[in-house]
Amino acid sequence: MPPGPPGSRDRRDAWTHAGFRYPRPVHRTHRTRHRMTVPAHAQPSADAEDGVLRLHGHWTLEHASDIDAVLRGIDGAVREVDASGVDRLDSLGVLQLVRYADKQGLDFGGFEFRRDHHALVEAIDDVNDDRPRPKRDFGVAAALARLGYTMHDNGREIVALVSFMGETLTKLARLALAPRRLRVVSTVHHMEQVGLDAVPLVALLSFMVGAVIAFLGASVLADFGATIFVVELVSIAFLREFGVLLTAILLAGRTASAFTAQIGAMVGREEVDAIRTLGLDPVDLLVIPRVLALMVMLPLLTFIAMVSGLVGGLTVGAFSLDIPPQAYMSRMHEQMELRHFLVGMSKAPLFAMIIALIGCLEGLQVKGTAQSLGERTTSSVVQSISLVIVVDAFAAIWFMHMGW
Repeated sequence: MPPGPPGSRDRRDAWTHAGFRYPRPVHRTHRTRHRMTVPAHAQPSADAEDGVLRLHGHWTLEHASDIDAVLRGIDGAVREVDASGVDRLDSLGVLQLVRYADKQGLDFGGFEFRRDHHALVEAIDDVNDDRPRPKRDFGVAAALARLGYTMHDNGREIVALVSFMGETLTKLARLALAPRRLRVVSTVHHMEQVGLDAVPLVALLSFMVGAVIAFLGASVLADFGATIFVVELVSIAFLREFGVLLTAILLAGRTASAFTAQIGAMVGREEVDAIRTLGLDPVDLLVIPRVLALMVMLPLLTFIAMVSGLVGGLTVGAFSLDIPPQAYMSRMHEQMELRHFLVGMSKAPLFAMIIALIGCLEGLQVKGTAQSLGERTTSSVVQSISLVIVVDAFAAIWFMHMGW
């Protein structure tokens, strides 16, 4: 007769005849009663004497409520905590002691533990600060604290940018002694991306801005019967300021972000680490070609922007202000001076250096995550545009005081 289903009497008899003893079932009530039985020495306890708090028992998850009651029932001032008498300790017990130390203003590092508990205590203490941040405080003190942190971060960014600029200039000077270190193919490739691909956008926007300036100037000067002075307004504005400033802002948004994204993606794929492992310099391979490309192309794009802005003013003068193109060109030739053009062009290499350095530096600072790449790309655009405008303002003030 075959054995019956598992757990049946026949099955038990078959196992017994085969030489095996069927395990005796344990009653569930017996197990529950056994778990609830706690030895007296396992109960968490604490006694304070002369400012020293001594702990005993089992400080584990099983006694969580007892631990909380013990800590809340401690009377008197406590200067030191001696937990060497604790028999068993787990993460909950350590966290309870950490919170008690924070509430009482005690140094948790001064607590005494058994030697075999040190590893657990150190591990819990290390990760204790990695909890979610509390909600943002909108008080005055919190606002001042955030302002201080922001100023500190901006100061570090400025120091990093100046240091990175010094390193780049040093390695640019080294190219004069070792021209073979220059990556010609990479430089030409970036010149095409930075310069040629941006010509339509720069020309179109400069033309439109020149036309707008002519319209605004004419609407004001017409009240004084001096519409002809629109020629000087558009010419001086674009030759000295708007040509180079518009081009730099466009490239700050277009090129600086591209540099950061390209180098940041290489950092995320560990290509920059591979370059260093091969004994090559990432600045020579990635930074210098981009810097040289932008320093060559930004002055050329600035010249295109100047011409486009002047053509925009000429178009408005011819079709809306009754200024014939011949008269417009003749007055511009008579009134304009070469110094206005040179002032505008002199700022182009400086703006190119700023945009290229910020874009490459932010790319090298990417941490390897998508969030870090997005933050650094945004930061490069904001920093480039802001610094270009600030430098342009100081340059305008300086040229004005110099009489140029």
